[in-house]
Amino acid sequence: MKMRNHTIVNEFILLGIPETQGLETALFFLFSSIYLCTLLGNMLILTAIISFTQLHTPMYFFLGNLSIFGLGFSSTTAPKMLSYLSGQSRNISFQGCAAQLFFYHFLGCTECFLYTVMAYDRFVAVCFPLRYMVLMSHRVCSSLTTGTWLSGCVHAIILTSLTFQLPYCASNKVGYYFCEMPAVLPLACEDPSLAQRAGFTNVGLLSLICFFLILVSYTRIGISISKIHSTEGRQRAFSTCSAHITAIVCAYGPVTIIYLQPSPSPLLGAIVQILNNLVTPMLNPLIYSLRNKDVKSALSNLFPKRSLALGSK
Repeated sequence: MKMRNHTIVNEFILLGIPETQGLETALFFLFSSIYLCTLLGNMLILTAIISFTQLHTPMYFFLGNLSIFGLGFSSTTAPKMLSYLSGQSRNISFQGCAAQLFFYHFLGCTECFLYTVMAYDRFVAVCFPLRYMVLMSHRVCSSLTTGTWLSGCVHAIILTSLTFQLPYCASNKVGYYFCEMPAVLPLACEDPSLAQRAGFTNVGLLSLICFFLILVSYTRIGISISKIHSTEGRQRAFSTCSAHITAIVCAYGPVTIIYLQPSPSPLLGAIVQILNNLVTPMLNPLIYSLRNKDVKSALSNLFPKRSLALGSK
């Protein structure tokens, strides 16, 4: 018995979404539909931005990066979750678990930075419209985007290293639907407090810094809009920011709600995670396409020949 308790863990078992036993089939069809919509929507936005030269501007460059994020972030957890909801094995290898945690934090951190950079882009567009193309040149946009992805990667490497340098030699049952630090660290055979503190500090501090910078950008934008005398000018300025504000509310809203709860239930926490992992990446293409004439025009022109051929029949 003593030998068994000290056997090195080579794989983990994902116990799934808390309090949803017996709902696997319904959840499979629900989440697979959302996942397919997420993939299709982000692919369409990315294809439109690449294909049409009128969308080769800083704002759409960042939107293209956000679409890449949506494709990657939703694919970090959804395929494995859909696999075991369909009746397949709940086992995940040690390396697979580490990869899942890495990409979750890599892309999650990159999302925070992307929203912050996009807020800065809107700040320059509204507050310095005449210098916009100079301040947001191709080189500046490329440098900002490269910085967001590299920073997310460094952040994820730190958290993944701290988590999986610990020995796992007891239970291998992860009480969640994917390998997240709070679910994996309690299974370690040594004290995980350093990794827990680092995870809380890194994730919390980065989120707060990004949110603060976004708040500062939109405070300055609000002051600039208030100085515009014409109603039409105010509406035009606000319309350049409305989609981004909506996307930020969708991204930060569920997380804020869960952290305001004194003792959130495991089910509520899982719902918030699913909103972040699946629903928000699905909503981003809708938010930016429905409120943007250029994107709608590009999307409607993606398959003109096919549309004409169907119309002639």
